[in-house]
Amino acid sequence: MFGDAPLGYHIPDKPGEEPMPDGGGKFVSMTQWGALDVSVREGRVVGVSPFEGDPDPSPILNAVPESLYHESRIARPAIRRGFLEKTTGGTARGAEPFVEVSWDDALALVANELARVKAEWGNEAIFASSGWASAGVFHEARPQLGRFLKGFGGFVDQVTNYSFGAASVIVPHVVGTMLPVNHPTAWSVIARHTELMVMFGGAAPKNGQVNKSGVGAHDTSSWLRTARRNGVRFVNISPRRDDAADFLDAEWLPVRPNTDMALMLGLAHTLLDEGLADLDFLARYTTGFERLRAYLEAEDAPRDADWAASVTDIDAETIRGLARRMAAARTMIAVSWSVQRGDHGEQPYWMAIALAAMLGQIGLPGGGFGFGYGSQAGIGIDRPQLPVPGLPTGANPVKTYIPVARFADMLLEPGGEIDFNGERIAYPDIRLVYWCGGNPFHKHQDINRLLEAWSRPETVIVHEPWWTPAARRADIVLPVTTTLERNDIGASHYDRYFFAMHKAVEPVGEARNEYDIYAALAGRLGFREKFTEGRTEMEWLRHIYDVARQKASRKRIEMPGFDEFWETGHIAFDPPGEPEPLFADFRADPQKHPLRTPSGRIEIFSEKIDGFGYEDCPGHPIWMPPYEWLGAAEAWPLHLVSNAPSHRLHGQLDFGSHSRSQKIANREPVWINPVDAEPRGIAEGDVVRVFNERGECLAGAHVTDAIRPGVVQLSTGAWFDPIDPACPGALEKHGNPNVLTRDRGTSRLAQACTAQSTLIEVERYFGDAPGITAFDQPETLAHASHG
Repeated sequence: MFGDAPLGYHIPDKPGEEPMPDGGGKFVSMTQWGALDVSVREGRVVGVSPFEGDPDPSPILNAVPESLYHESRIARPAIRRGFLEKTTGGTARGAEPFVEVSWDDALALVANELARVKAEWGNEAIFASSGWASAGVFHEARPQLGRFLKGFGGFVDQVTNYSFGAASVIVPHVVGTMLPVNHPTAWSVIARHTELMVMFGGAAPKNGQVNKSGVGAHDTSSWLRTARRNGVRFVNISPRRDDAADFLDAEWLPVRPNTDMALMLGLAHTLLDEGLADLDFLARYTTGFERLRAYLEAEDAPRDADWAASVTDIDAETIRGLARRMAAARTMIAVSWSVQRGDHGEQPYWMAIALAAMLGQIGLPGGGFGFGYGSQAGIGIDRPQLPVPGLPTGANPVKTYIPVARFADMLLEPGGEIDFNGERIAYPDIRLVYWCGGNPFHKHQDINRLLEAWSRPETVIVHEPWWTPAARRADIVLPVTTTLERNDIGASHYDRYFFAMHKAVEPVGEARNEYDIYAALAGRLGFREKFTEGRTEMEWLRHIYDVARQKASRKRIEMPGFDEFWETGHIAFDPPGEPEPLFADFRADPQKHPLRTPSGRIEIFSEKIDGFGYEDCPGHPIWMPPYEWLGAAEAWPLHLVSNAPSHRLHGQLDFGSHSRSQKIANREPVWINPVDAEPRGIAEGDVVRVFNERGECLAGAHVTDAIRPGVVQLSTGAWFDPIDPACPGALEKHGNPNVLTRDRGTSRLAQACTAQSTLIEVERYFGDAPGITAFDQPETLAHASHG
């Protein structure tokens, strides 16, 4: 039960079969920024309040009610006019009005396009993608889309991601598992046993507001405060001071961006030089250390603290002192996801593992390493090993795939080949793109290049509740429901709650659940029964819950029956007790509990990676200068950090009042140090132009000493808003940093994104700045019947 008021829902036989009492009440739901009570009056959401068990709810929740009724909601299916009339191709996407059509006409057009492309080019010509989508395990966009297209014969899929793409490839090679990235040692263990936590990239508190699958309780700040009270000391190695919470009293080392790897090498050299490395641990638990040692101690170019100081802009004695403190204390080495989103992003993760091995504390309580602390809610939180319910998707008959960050390359270079993780991948010839639950014009690099790539397919289909930049650049747009307009189950591998997400209101306009859309399309294409298995929405929820309940029982975790769960509103599972440190079993007995690596040990040198022959990712971690960084003689004098925003989730709810309240002159804020602002004549609140050879955008200046000189920060997620949508390369006026970032892979190993390796210039913008139109409705023409 939430709050003091009784829940105002019941369990109809079929969703929407009976009216809600007086069109109002209180309803339970869950979002990616928190669980909540939803207040409804006369069939309309009038307010929300956070889950009473949430100790630190996010203010982003306040934007939820307005999001349902915002003017950017898509009212009904819409088709780009030139596509409908067969008069213009992909280059007109984003520059033409839409024609609203009936659902029957829209579904017929989608089904016909899918059938046409399959008949002419095969399923290998269909690419499908999704992003962070929304909370709820059944209506999540990716499995719904995947289940539908797999039933249709398959599609070209994506592997890795934009969040930790490089880590997802390198870490399993080195330690045989992704646990250090997704589920590192728990904060409770750190709070009790760690003495020093060294955070490369910090652990930004803003990121703890959100999680892809939803958040029951925001616990990260509570554990950080407990750790600080217990005497844990923190070091924040980041260009931004506030990448560590103020209450941590963290020592700030304002490192030059993209040089964390060099700093780690300097620390490692000091451990060797001063006899502080645990050689016994290295001999028993690792393989290949001598290859790294030879690199560190090379006579012609030792990677010592003096060398590291010249690269990182951190004093050499500070580096040596930190190495000594790390060796003398129980030390946790933490590296944020952001650190690996740069050129050669695999290297700092590999070297962090090697550095932790040199300290010899891996597997000890409070020691070792972990990735992603502070990167999203739930990382490092104690939780039982729950079987999370989910929609089964089946196998994909099409085996072709791409690393997701190479999406634009695939469209621009059909038939081209790349190396990826020891394989040679050929780009398919994509004729149809089906995009749901995400916005590539938020997350992909070099948007002006993406615009060219986006124009290449014959058909682009987008499902969206709102007129996002991707929806505006589609051929067929289908309006879909939000979490408050459907029933679902809120559950996550990062949380200890299950939530019954009750439909609070009827869909706005003509929005439909994606499950219903795919069921209708599957019916037109001849496989409805295969897709639905004869189940309604509520029958699926009951089924996937019962499957999870059976799996939980085998783990001796008790769950109530579905009816009780649905009536009660949520389940709180007990924490698992004192969790073990990561790799505790391996440390206790490496023969009995070997790692899933070729050697069974930590692979400081990897014969497998070395055998790939990649000059940009050899067999052990090394320093390679990024293609753009402040240590080179470049034409662009400032380094751009394009981090996750503090006031929304990526681009979601950018139109909301909370996000807009944080903007400056209606644009995304760009942080700039006074040392850089003063000679450019930039003052707080000025509109500035941020630019390089790839593009230009306008932003609002925030002058602050919380960012190191030579670095500016412009968060991602401002809806792409060019001054002329018909002209690629036109001035972007809202502050989207990805018109500036370069679209290039981290290396031939992971091919992940490198957004954080970007140099730019900033200047004051004179004259009247153009207005923001990103949230306006696009031009739509009268409802039409498609013949």
